[in-house]
Amino acid sequence: MAPSEAGKKAVKELTSQKKFDEIKKANQAAARKLVEDQFSSSSEEEDEDIKGKHGKILAKTFTTYTNQTDGDASELERTRQYMNDAFQSGAMTCLICIASIKRNQAVWSCSGCFCIFHMPCIQKWAKDSLFLISSPLTDDDFGKRDYPWPCPKCRFEYKRSETPTRYYCYCRKVEDPPLDPWLVPHSCGQVCERDFKPPCGHRCLLLCHPGPCPPCPKMVTITCYCKKAKPVPRRCSTKEWSCQLPCGRKLPCGQHNCEKPCHPGECQPCPRVSKQACICGRQVAERLCASPVWQCDQVCGKTLPCGYHACEQICHAGSCGECPRSGKRSCPCGKSKFSLPCTEDVPTCGDSCDKALDCGIHRCSQRCHRGPCEICRQEVEKQCRCGKHTKQMPCHKPYLCETKCAKIRDCQKHQCKRKCCSGNCPPCDQACGRTLGCRNHKCPSVCHRGSCYPCPETVDVKCNCGKTALKVPCGRERTTKAPKCKEPCRQPPTCHHPAREKHSCHFGPCPPCRQPCKKTFEKCGHSCPAPCHDEALVKQTGSHQPAGPWEQSAEPTFIQTALPCPPCQVPIPTPLACHAVGPYSCKRLCGRLLDCQNHTCTKECHKVTDTDSNNDAGQECSQCEEECSKPRPPGCPHSCPLPCHSGDCPPCAQMIRMKCHCKLTSLYIECIKITCADLKEKDELISCKNQCPKELSCGHRCKEICHPSDCPQNCNQKVKVRCPCKRLKKELPCSKVRGDLVTLECDTVCKEMKRKASEIKEAEARAALEEEKRRQQAELEAFENRLKGRRKNKRKKDEVEVELSAWQKYKNMIVLPVCGAAVVMFAWFIAYND
Repeated sequence: MAPSEAGKKAVKELTSQKKFDEIKKANQAAARKLVEDQFSSSSEEEDEDIKGKHGKILAKTFTTYTNQTDGDASELERTRQYMNDAFQSGAMTCLICIASIKRNQAVWSCSGCFCIFHMPCIQKWAKDSLFLISSPLTDDDFGKRDYPWPCPKCRFEYKRSETPTRYYCYCRKVEDPPLDPWLVPHSCGQVCERDFKPPCGHRCLLLCHPGPCPPCPKMVTITCYCKKAKPVPRRCSTKEWSCQLPCGRKLPCGQHNCEKPCHPGECQPCPRVSKQACICGRQVAERLCASPVWQCDQVCGKTLPCGYHACEQICHAGSCGECPRSGKRSCPCGKSKFSLPCTEDVPTCGDSCDKALDCGIHRCSQRCHRGPCEICRQEVEKQCRCGKHTKQMPCHKPYLCETKCAKIRDCQKHQCKRKCCSGNCPPCDQACGRTLGCRNHKCPSVCHRGSCYPCPETVDVKCNCGKTALKVPCGRERTTKAPKCKEPCRQPPTCHHPAREKHSCHFGPCPPCRQPCKKTFEKCGHSCPAPCHDEALVKQTGSHQPAGPWEQSAEPTFIQTALPCPPCQVPIPTPLACHAVGPYSCKRLCGRLLDCQNHTCTKECHKVTDTDSNNDAGQECSQCEEECSKPRPPGCPHSCPLPCHSGDCPPCAQMIRMKCHCKLTSLYIECIKITCADLKEKDELISCKNQCPKELSCGHRCKEICHPSDCPQNCNQKVKVRCPCKRLKKELPCSKVRGDLVTLECDTVCKEMKRKASEIKEAEARAALEEEKRRQQAELEAFENRLKGRRKNKRKKDEVEVELSAWQKYKNMIVLPVCGAAVVMFAWFIAYND
């Protein structure tokens, strides 16, 4: 071959190899990108962009506040956190429907806990709460009181007139605030100007915002609690302060001064102890200086002015007073009064006591007596509490029957079941136990009507490492996206590098390592500059052997495997003389025949060791990764399952599904058997070895085994053949009968039987003809007889009609006038006599 032609061939091969390498790199890059997209949970750039927008929105919201307070925003953390939660995905949740609140939905905010709800949800909640409160009321009570409805979260009560009907911003300045992506959701963007709580005379300077207003940032000049220090400028929210000097104010005891540091409010009681006398002055004890007045437990015992009795009061101040037995005193029943000395007891008057007994119905029937009256023992007819039974019994005994109340309690679920209930059933005391909207907890309240209150619990949605958490209402943890964590990932590396590339905490496997390999080559000592290839993605094909043509080929899979380092590409100088220069690379393709004996090495000219000749590939040459492209045997549609190899391909062992000759049975035959068989062997392999199901032209089934082409028509099945009179029969082959080769004629016996049968048939025909003539004659005679009888009946009827009498003809004309005249005469006679 000429040198020019060899050069052209080498250039063509080099160009083809470069194109192949480019396509290979593109496929590997596409596979790597696909896996990385599956491994990564979210886009860091997108998250950073969203966080930057949120930060700008918060900065714009706090502009007025920070400008008027010299940029000090240290007291804004509580409000900042609340507003930051408004931007978090899933943080703004309606506790009634357990659904996320979107920016374009109408909302209502509670003024007690600042929790946000959907407008339709809170309206339905208020309506249901008012209905449940007012439904047990009677018509007289309804409308007299404005019953409140509570907030679903903090139970803060609102009046009926405060039921929300319109959608306002947080500061309630703008109705239906427009959607602005650069403002806090549901905010109007104006200054809040709500009064601070507790009120201090100032108003909030933030832009319209959710949650509570921050502490008042205004600067005021104020002195300390004790008024001793000079006034100093302080924030209005923390204007009260202590100078820490002793208070020095006089304590309530009047003897000591307050020694505590400067404090708000009144001074505490004196903590010192001193000797204090009781009220009566008999005893002296050490007591707190703050409580000098005290009583001992001794009876006074002083003689009263009467001179006979002593004071029975416990330690008291002042005079003992008059004797309680002096003056006019009443008898025990109170009907009579006596003026007696205090030394004499008041006698009974002898009258009936007549005091009202404990029953409140009857009075005491005893005589005037001392001490309490007895219990009422009068027999009365008592009705039980439920009013269903009556009974005679003593008045002092209560009467309760055993009937259980069947009314439904106010929960509208359980019966009262209290014995002898008066109808005013007590509230249900059973636990509700219904599953709340969060699907995690049950209602702890007593059994009630209507919807249960939302679950008050909160759940932490944490990142993978658990250091960043987001509090969401219970039930939302399944749909809330985990918060973005700024902590570095601490998973150990899986490659040879001592540490992974720095990246944030995440779920799932870490992204593939992109650090330089930096492994040291043993021969040259240089480090590998290629990216880390300990976990390279390699396309895996040909690993699965299909069972047959009906099984679809599986998609190629990517596996992680360690690839060897590429050859060192660092150029080195060769400072030797011309005679000492060793082998060098000519920058052309190697071209050595690989072990597969089908392809050549595509690497650039390189050093090869351990070879028998210049055409044999060595260990440094590339490895063939192509599929086997050798031609298959004629008729084989399958490819060789082995990679590119030398020598012949192994026999194809895949199964082929084929129909048999009769097209009824599916056969599975090895591909090698069907491709290597001749025509006769193929017919035997395709045969199902069953009887052929086809029908012959004579109507019988083919007796041959499953075979190709048409069935033979020489049917040898036995059929019965009869003579024309059907008396004689004989079994003959079907082929002979179909070809009219054999017939069966009648014998002399058949002819004699046929003659006798014809004579009998003629005799029967003659008899039938005579019988038909007799029948027709009988029918003719019967018709004539009927015709004669009809003429006689007509003649008799005409004679009867002619013989009617004169009375029968004119009786109606005579009787009716006579009867009319008689009636008129009778009526006239009665009228004349009267």
